[in-house]
Amino acid sequence: MAIQAGLTSLDDLVASPFARLAELLHGIAPGAPPIDLSLGEPRALIPSFLGPTLEQHLSEFGRYPPIRGIPALRQAIAVWLSRRYPTLAGQVDAEAEVLPLNGSREGLFSAVFPALARKASIARPAVLIPNPFYQAYAAGAAASGAEPVFLDSAGATQFLPALDAIDEQLLRRTVALYLCTPSNPQGAVADRSYLAAAIALARRFDFMLFADECYSEIYSDTPPPGALDAAFAANESFANVVTFNSLSKRSGLPGLRSGFVAGDPAFIAAFARFRNVACPQVPLPIQHVSVRAWSDEAHVEQGRALYRQNFDIAGAVLQGRYGYRRPQGGFFLWLDIAAHGGGEEAVKTLWKGCGVRLLPGKYLARTGASGVNPGVNHVRVALVHDSATTGEALGRIVATLG
Repeated sequence: MAIQAGLTSLDDLVASPFARLAELLHGIAPGAPPIDLSLGEPRALIPSFLGPTLEQHLSEFGRYPPIRGIPALRQAIAVWLSRRYPTLAGQVDAEAEVLPLNGSREGLFSAVFPALARKASIARPAVLIPNPFYQAYAAGAAASGAEPVFLDSAGATQFLPALDAIDEQLLRRTVALYLCTPSNPQGAVADRSYLAAAIALARRFDFMLFADECYSEIYSDTPPPGALDAAFAANESFANVVTFNSLSKRSGLPGLRSGFVAGDPAFIAAFARFRNVACPQVPLPIQHVSVRAWSDEAHVEQGRALYRQNFDIAGAVLQGRYGYRRPQGGFFLWLDIAAHGGGEEAVKTLWKGCGVRLLPGKYLARTGASGVNPGVNHVRVALVHDSATTGEALGRIVATLG
């Protein structure tokens, strides 16, 4: 189930899906007033506390912020983890097991370096990446000098990597496994048994499990389980496991650039030392806003209500077309457009025909073990607009493709 993508350069690996989309549509005029469903940028209302809190702390833009964050932010994150996952109540050490990030992306990229340092004696270190994947994973692996190994995550494996199919020799040289749950772009959720199996592998072969849980708060009914929760339930330890989360999706604040990593205290300590010289701090006013955001759930539920409504609209408009299924989490649709020439062709058709901008699934994946890019026949649709815009865009898609 795993295969190296055969990439020839770092440039190939870090090419932005959105830059490729712009190139694909260059010179093609939209057939109607544009609606952009390609970018996972939440459009929900900005939380009411953002402006006043920023204004209260504006003068602190004149100070260098501590790389480990202010104590109030670390504590707010630890309390949120305890509230979100009751098993963790009182079990997260805000001093040793929480590290604020300048958005989760920089953490997901740079965490590979301390993971690699943990196993410096390995001759051919590997980083395991779900396929499709978030580009920061592969970019971090390639920049560190590790081998990015892509694990197909298609419908046959419930859109998650088949852990039991990974070769043992590969596991022995693995330094990190990325796991996105709910997954981007398919919206698949790793259940507790899957998380337990991934954690057991990480501990048996002594690599780091990087749980990207940035979509954990976007769901219809049941909150997705978490990796730290599963790790603590196994042996009351966070060893070999860290989780990444942010306010971009949960709070609809992608421009704030505020997230965190939490878990294995030895790894957090090493990561903090690395970040102290290699990564950006979170500005102090942003940290104070983040304290308010992690402490409030009302604005999060408001966002969830919007996404639930949009998925209700998607079900009514699409009526099972293009393999539509309501995802377990996240705010994306992962539609099968094979009958319409595949993802790239359908994206061009829709942009030219009705002005709806989607992202070809091919740009989020690499050729896997089957010899086929698992995203080639798919498009990703971001349901991040208000309900009226969402309904209009989906209606245009059906009218154009049939």
